[in-house]
Amino acid sequence: MISVLLADDQALVRAGFRALLNAEPDIEVVAEAGDGLEAVRLAGQTRPDVVLMDIRMPGVDGLEATRRIAADPALTGTRVVILTTFELDEYVFEALRTGASGFLVKDTEPVELLRAVRAVAAGDALLSPSVTRRVIGEFAAPGGRGRTAAPPGEAEQRLEPLTDREREVMVLVGEGLSNDEIAARLVISPATAKTHVSRTMVKLGARDRAQVVIYAYEAGLIRPGWLA
Repeated sequence: MISVLLADDQALVRAGFRALLNAEPDIEVVAEAGDGLEAVRLAGQTRPDVVLMDIRMPGVDGLEATRRIAADPALTGTRVVILTTFELDEYVFEALRTGASGFLVKDTEPVELLRAVRAVAAGDALLSPSVTRRVIGEFAAPGGRGRTAAPPGEAEQRLEPLTDREREVMVLVGEGLSNDEIAARLVISPATAKTHVSRTMVKLGARDRAQVVIYAYEAGLIRPGWLA
């Protein structure tokens, strides 16, 4: 059973999500929060698999709430999915750097929301290559308007512990490839690909694959426009 915490200041939005998610046999909404502070408190109490977090809420917003949840050692198994009205919300990139596993627009189709919850609960990053390009191009690339890009030199230093193979794997993760797709590209077994990805995440100190994507762009291993 996948446990979900809903965090949104609009009760009607929460009710809609709750009805959709609870109708599924493998998903259960275990708590609801109307602001970021309550979301952090309830996450600590219920330790959900997934938090659907509205980015804009009164008081402690979704960005700060995501930061606190990602920093809590007791919540390492909890994944945060940011909910936003626009795909290029100015806070999305910072939320991903902070520890969110992906984001969804609020008008996404119900089947996509369910797929997203299951994918994130399974450990996948909710970042398609096309959406990643738009977000990074707008907020992380040189000349973009990201407010908290990595300091000069930090991105390169982060890569120093990586082997050449792990850097190669990092690029492929940055392109949005799954472990099976990485295995096919490198002509290795899926188990070996998974091992490479796991070791890369550990060396980078990345919480999940979403942060690996961000680090790949920040280090210049991939740039918007490189992907077809």
